[in-house]
Amino acid sequence: MTYRTLLALPLLLLAPITASAQQGWQANPELVARSTADRPEINYDEAAVPEYTLPDALRRSDGEAITTIGEWEAQREELLESFRTHVYGRRPGPPDSLRFELLQEDRTALAGEATLRRVAIHSLHQGRDHTFELTLFLPNHPAGASPVFLLLNNRPPTNTDPTRGERSEFWPVEEVIARGFGIAAIQNNQLAPDDSARFQDGVIELFEGSTAGSRPSDAWAALAAWGWGASRAMDYFEADPEVDASRVAVLGHSRGGKAALWAGAEDPRFALVISNESGAGGAALSRRRYGETVQRITTSFPHWFAPRFTDYSGREDDLPVDQHQLVALMAPRAVYIASADEDLWADPRGEFLSLVHASPVFALWGNRRMSEGEMPALEQPGHFGRLGYHVRRGGHNLTRYDWMRFLDFAEAVW
Repeated sequence: MTYRTLLALPLLLLAPITASAQQGWQANPELVARSTADRPEINYDEAAVPEYTLPDALRRSDGEAITTIGEWEAQREELLESFRTHVYGRRPGPPDSLRFELLQEDRTALAGEATLRRVAIHSLHQGRDHTFELTLFLPNHPAGASPVFLLLNNRPPTNTDPTRGERSEFWPVEEVIARGFGIAAIQNNQLAPDDSARFQDGVIELFEGSTAGSRPSDAWAALAAWGWGASRAMDYFEADPEVDASRVAVLGHSRGGKAALWAGAEDPRFALVISNESGAGGAALSRRRYGETVQRITTSFPHWFAPRFTDYSGREDDLPVDQHQLVALMAPRAVYIASADEDLWADPRGEFLSLVHASPVFALWGNRRMSEGEMPALEQPGHFGRLGYHVRRGGHNLTRYDWMRFLDFAEAVW
């Protein structure tokens, strides 16, 4: 992709972006043709991506350039507020009272290789209560406290079975433990049911009480609720001396990846934020209009976002923010984004470009800037300092291949 200069561009925007010469990974033309035939209303053709203009992550709202870390930190809160107002809603902080109950501890799990803890996280707020469960495996043979990968599980609990009676590559406990990392999971549905009619029946009701009646345009919804749960899990990690709370990664797949990105933006305690095929409303640039769009996602899943986000259905260019700025909110921490070759719905190139256009913010801390031409080829992961990316073979899933690349990256940055 190349830039074309326009003289009348507002100062707070980058130059328009056009779809031209592409490098690195390329979508399979046969898959593009099949996907287009299946969903002719959706754009899967890179040549049909419209020209678009991204907000400049290194300009203040008044158009002034940001050149120092101090200037960025002053701007960061304003940018965070914009995402709260227009995209994800305004989540609360901790409840009035938070308590951890150890439900199970097995120091001989995985044939003695790990310790299993199941922890109930109890919240009490204004007389209302809520409980969800954290499952945690820690290696038994590290030198000191262990770094941990926390999965926001948007799939059935069998994918994160603590008994290991069922094993899924979606949560490869044994292999993560063998690499010296802890691995944990929470169940998204215990925080907010993934249902447009019932999503408030969880931690949202904990804070708001009765869910009857209208809610404000910046009300938090399911994605923010799942991320809120990740922060309460982090509260527990800080209280567990066998967890290295300075090295906790939060990750999710698909809608869980969207929630992980927002959790990482809201909570700077997460040292590494990982998005796996999160697509629209996650890592992919909204303005590209490739694969799933704001219009499609807010129609199909209105309960994921603040009500105001629906105002930008078909009006992506009017959004005050785009997803590269969400990635930039993690600076100077580490971010890894993963895509899949057959998952055009999630827009692999748009996910990579969010890293590219966030990289100037990370460069304030000495991380090098990325370029559009650096998109890695298929299954050739790219590490760009504290930013990482890969696109693997296959379709929409979280696989062993993805996990092993996340661990590789964590070893590199930690």
